[in-house]
Amino acid sequence: MARRGVLLVLSSPSGAGKTTLAKRLLAADPSLRVSVSVTTRQPRPGEIDGRDYHFIDASEFERREREGELLEWARVHGNHYATPREPVERALAAGEDMLFDIDWQGARQIREKLGADIASVFILPPTAKALERRLVSRNQDSAEVVARRVAAAATEIAHWSEYDYVIVNSDIEASFASLAAILAAERLKRARQTGLTPFVAGLLADF
Repeated sequence: MARRGVLLVLSSPSGAGKTTLAKRLLAADPSLRVSVSVTTRQPRPGEIDGRDYHFIDASEFERREREGELLEWARVHGNHYATPREPVERALAAGEDMLFDIDWQGARQIREKLGADIASVFILPPTAKALERRLVSRNQDSAEVVARRVAAAATEIAHWSEYDYVIVNSDIEASFASLAAILAAERLKRARQTGLTPFVAGLLADF
């Protein structure tokens, strides 16, 4: 049955488990596509251009912003991140679902432009100490960067009430089950099932 796609938006402070949950959901649901952001930051170890991010320089970022090719953009920890517009609009029209791993600033911009198509989820850490431990255990950033991310977490968490759903990620298995249930419910929303009207008309005609 025809339906419009869902934009599943995930946000959290760094270290709360958002990226882990996103990867698990993508692995469990092959029909879900990931929105690959563009960024001006340098790749981290193991990241691949075009899969994790599209890595571009500042001048190319400015060009895309100037020409309206970006759906949302934000400056985070000294770097720019953005969502390309065209793949998102194409997916929605085709009934394909997309996953967004973005911060509250980007989520707010997408909500302003495509609010009816969004299901937004904020991931909270169980405690501040747990968040700091996760950042340190990743062993991807310097002590200075970790400290900056911890300091920024309170500002990011303050935006939790802007989201449709909130998950406290104290247990990864329970959090994943909750996230999968949210996506399943959002796909079944009557407003998204554009094929319902002709289907019900045909069904009633058989009575």
